[in-house]
Amino acid sequence: MSQVNQVKLGARFIADEAHRVSHDRCLWAARMRRDSVAAVIPQWEEMRQLASEIKLHTLSHLADYLEMFEKNLKANGVIVHWAKDADEHNRIVADIFAKHNVKTVTKGKSMLMDECGMTPYLEKQGIAVYEADLGERIQQLDHQRPSHIVMPAIHKLRSDVARLFAEKLGSDPENDDPKYLNSVMRRDMRKNYIKVDAGMSGVNFGIAETGGIVVCTNEGNADISAALPPLYVASMGIEKLIPRQKDLALFIRLLSRSALGLNITQYTSHYHGPRPGQEMHLIIVDNGRSRRLMAEHWEVLKCIRCGACMNTCPVFRRTSGLSYDAPYMGPIGIVLEPSYDLHRYARLPYSCTHCGSCGNVCPVKVPIPKLVFYWRRKVVDERQDEPVHRAEETAMEIVLRNSTNFQLSERLGLWALRALPDALLESRLNPWATWHDNPIPPRETFRQYYNRNHKKNDTDE
Repeated sequence: MSQVNQVKLGARFIADEAHRVSHDRCLWAARMRRDSVAAVIPQWEEMRQLASEIKLHTLSHLADYLEMFEKNLKANGVIVHWAKDADEHNRIVADIFAKHNVKTVTKGKSMLMDECGMTPYLEKQGIAVYEADLGERIQQLDHQRPSHIVMPAIHKLRSDVARLFAEKLGSDPENDDPKYLNSVMRRDMRKNYIKVDAGMSGVNFGIAETGGIVVCTNEGNADISAALPPLYVASMGIEKLIPRQKDLALFIRLLSRSALGLNITQYTSHYHGPRPGQEMHLIIVDNGRSRRLMAEHWEVLKCIRCGACMNTCPVFRRTSGLSYDAPYMGPIGIVLEPSYDLHRYARLPYSCTHCGSCGNVCPVKVPIPKLVFYWRRKVVDERQDEPVHRAEETAMEIVLRNSTNFQLSERLGLWALRALPDALLESRLNPWATWHDNPIPPRETFRQYYNRNHKKNDTDE
């Protein structure tokens, strides 16, 4: 499979000024709200540190907590399954549905199910899957993957949604009022909610002590998926575990504030077993997480999928999540996706300005900036980097080898800026010139200036 070229895909979004400006504005507003709500909590940094330590402790004792979790889940009447990878997860879901003759499913938001490619798999089995989350449903109707962990359709304008709903749902294409668009979706989905054979959702937190799972949404789509159908199937990555019920309050306080700048998520749903007459399944998924746990980049497993790193990232805000062409996008995506397929996602770690903002806002202190360097080194070591980058690095090694080479390169660069024709300097051979004007060359280098004006005085002293 070919490598994802995030720069090329992002350039298309950058060229669309209306979408780029709206996307940037909306995400930066979420970042500013996050800063505002965090500023009123004196213990905010202590909360981040404590959450990080709890996650590190849990990951360091993960096998023990998973055993405790499974035992308590079964005691609560939940049927537990273990999936080593995406294929096994999808087969388990299909087998459960085949046993219950399921033909229609309503699905709450789940990044893990997207990671496993579950929906296309079920559709090939003749099972219709309806996204219950508004943003996810918009993306489903448009045959696009989500562009953000928390706000799946944030890259779209209201007019885009109005046109899409008009095409797919027969609404007024000229009416882009949010209330009207929500009512259109509500009318379309309610008939599906009533007739579905099963419901599905992801999991934000699993609590080892109680065998409960917690799902956080702002639209109640998890409740619709879990409460109405006679069969409820949830999927959870092994890293979503926390030890105790009392730990949950800390993570709930951090999650919503970091994700959207809200004091609390609208719906924080706790499930400790099936309702009367219902069957509840939980699929606990590895899919490379155990391997990641033993690697140098293991702290990426602390991530609680809040999306704060995306809201602050200058690259993500201007290029959109679709440009990463991956289930996980933005800063967390560029340090997570290469662990699934290094060749395909080898270019993603280079979509970073090294501003460090992602690490500053992460509620559980995932060291994303450090992990970016780890994956860049890994890409080079495995020779998955681009040949042009390899050539550039070889050239710079020669330039920086000694001061003589460096001085010659300085003079050559200034000569080129003065002597080469603009047609060459502003051609495709110089990508910098696509978005920038070439600098006006100075008459001399700093070294030449210093030698001419100060070296003699230094010697006299």
